[in-house]
Amino acid sequence: MSITVQGTIERRDIGTGAWALVTDEGVTYEILRGADKKLLHPGQKAKVTGKVREDVMTMAMIGPALEVKSFELISSD
Repeated sequence: MSITVQGTIERRDIGTGAWALVTDEGVTYEILRGADKKLLHPGQKAKVTGKVREDVMTMAMIGPALEVKSFELISSD
């Protein structure tokens, strides 16, 4: 199932580290490895389209695993 969510990128210091997208509603998604490095900047706001992967487990387990397909950076201005 494809979803589009908007929120803030965070770096979590759990295990070897994990990237998260925290939506404006407070839901946390764990960004799976392989996401574009242009997205992975703490504090960056973005609109992300991807697939929630229920068939994978992660070390951090901070929320549903989100496989990013595309994203749009949102200006903070």
